[in-house]
Formats: sequence, structure tokens, C-alpha cells
Amino acid sequence: MLREIEELRASRQRLARAADAERRGIEQALHEGVQQDLVGFAANLEVAARSVDSDPATARALLDELQRESSRVLTEIQELANRIFPPLLEVGGLAAELRFAAARADVPLRVVIGADAIAPPEIAGAVYFCALDAFESAPGGTPVVVSARGEEGALAFEIVAAYDLGAEPRAPHDRIEALGGRVTITSEGGRTIVAGSIPLP
Repeated sequence: MLREIEELRASRQRLARAADAERRGIEQALHEGVQQDLVGFAANLEVAARSVDSDPATARALLDELQRESSRVLTEIQELANRIFPPLLEVGGLAAELRFAAARADVPLRVVIGADAIAPPEIAGAVYFCALDAFESAPGGTPVVVSARGEEGALAFEIVAAYDLGAEPRAPHDRIEALGGRVTITSEGGRTIVAGSIPLP
């Protein structure tokens, strides 16, 4: 019992450190990325506005460039929002969010979500972030299979990746334990299996 308490305490400490690191990363991305882009937009818009009458060609070129850049920045903002919490999870879109994340990471994905795998966003999110960790750790092109199903009052899941992730606990696994769930990691023969379950409310 004492060992379980110590393991839970260590898991929560790792989760807190990971959350702090993630927040710092988001702040840095906002400050050095999106904020700087918006400053550049404002400067270019000012130049374009001054050039409309005197140099229409320059104004058009600047506006075309701003249109392209705005699409890129919107993508960056969407990715930052997904790092905070994927929006589709609110409407039960675990499979859709997993496919979107796998495509960004260049990971071929097969998703098997049972009809009974209905879970609130915080539980679906724990599975999502666990799979996201596997996607982002995998070499490009490495296939991953994610499955989830309802099982005796819990959401059971399995992530099978065709590479050796290692058997050490990681922050996304701590998130599952913080919700009262369990997770096991088996890494052998060039393949990693992350399996677990989270109690449903």
C-alpha cells in the first residue's frame, strides 16, 4: 500500500512538471511565433495602405503575401489550441482527433473505436494525449494502431506502435493514473504496446 501511494505521488509530480513545461512551451510559441507574426502583419498592412494610391502593384503584392501568411498563422493557432485541448473531444470525436494528430505527425494510423467507447472529454483526452505521445515519438511513417472500447464501467484502450518507445512511464500515462486509471507499457521486438483503462463516472 505504501509503495502504491509513493508511485501515485511520483506520478502526480511528473504530471505537474509536464503541465508546467507544456504551458511554458505554449507561452513561448505565442510570444515568439504568433505575436511576432501579428506585429509583421500590422507593419505590412500599414505599408499596403500607404501604397494603394501611389503604388497599387506593391499594395497588391503585399496583400497577396498577407493572405498566404494568414493561412499559415491560422494553422499554427489551431495546433496550439489542440495542444491545450482538442476541440472535437467535446463532441465525442476521439477518432477524428486521433486521425488529425497522426496526419500532422506523418504516422499511418488505424483507429478501432467501439460503439460502446463513450467517455467524457477529460477521459477521451487522456487517451488522446497518450496516443499523441506515441505519434510524436515515432519516426515518420511508422504505423500505429489505436483501439478503445467500453469494458465493465471503464474505457479500455490499446496503442500498438511498430517501434521501441521504451517502458518508462511518461507524462501522458501519468494523466491516466491521475484519473484513477491504470496503464502498462510493453516494449519488445521493435514494438511497443501501451494498454490501460480509465474508470467511467
